Amino acid sequence: MARAFKSTPRGFTARLDTTERDLLRGLFEDVAQVLAPGHDGEAPAGEVDPLWAMVGMDPRTHAAGFAAPTDAAERRLLPDAVRDDPEAALEYRRLTETSLRETKTGNLKAAALAMETGNLVFDTAAANQFAQALNDVRLVLAERLELRDEADAERIADMTDARNVGDVDEYLALLYNFVTWLQETLMQALLGDL
Repeated sequence: MARAFKSTPRGFTARLDTTERDLLRGLFEDVAQVLAPGHDGEAPAGEVDPLWAMVGMDPRTHAAGFAAPTDAAERRLLPDAVRDDPEAALEYRRLTETSLRETKTGNLKAAALAMETGNLVFDTAAANQFAQALNDVRLVLAERLELRDEADAERIADMTDARNVGDVDEYLALLYNFVTWLQETLMQALLGDL
């Protein structure tokens, strides 16, 4: 059974059992896949010009057909930066999306790698990176659960016992609550250390 994050002289520590680690590893990998090139109709990563890649740009973002993601969960991870101006939002996306995808994917992969051991020990930078990965998982789960308002939040919060899970949404709610609890304990440890 998971033990909450706490601040210790060694860093920010928590304990997860094998099942919890496997579950989280799978979630981190699934969300990284949502951000992967090709997920939303993009060209495969192998088709990116090496020169463009070296300077951190993607020539696909300069194509006339560049558009925001169509998958609702992916849009939750990569929201429009400018409201009420679709042209400006698309231009900002064109200039920043590749870098944002890479950063988020890196955080998720590092978090998945951290699941190799049951005793999690993070310094401040790694703890922040892990918290960001947890947040991205929560965003995807919230979108899949159609979390929109307080009533939805209460419905999801009520799912705390795995024995009561009867369908996919209840299972996702249980996962959402676990990831939320883990992130909350990590954030409290980080804030308490300030």
